[in-house]
Amino acid sequence: MKTSNDPRHQHRRLLIDNLFAFSFDPRQVSPDIQAVVTALPGIDERIARAAPEWPVDKIAKIDLAVLRLAVFELTVANHEPPKVVIDEAIELAKEYGNEHSWQFVNGVLGTILKTITEKEI
Repeated sequence: MKTSNDPRHQHRRLLIDNLFAFSFDPRQVSPDIQAVVTALPGIDERIARAAPEWPVDKIAKIDLAVLRLAVFELTVANHEPPKVVIDEAIELAKEYGNEHSWQFVNGVLGTILKTITEKEI
């Protein structure tokens, strides 16, 4: 059973912290998030298509950090099953975001998951 002390969860928390900091200062790119930052144009495009009522620049920065990491893991990294990625993203949104963040993250990722091709998974 996954716990908040799980090393993978702790690593994701570090990545979220770094992505959140990056959203305030794009010059602040730690080596941990370099691959995510490189893939941001495609990631942000997917988020924008999945949440057309919410322009990427209007999404809460912490929710955007969670979404960016999850979309990266779903479409680029491909190390974890989609269910695990989405579950982790929801947990991180509950931990860091407001009371509705997890629902927003779940909805956006569910929409994105429907558009991912078999090749990408």
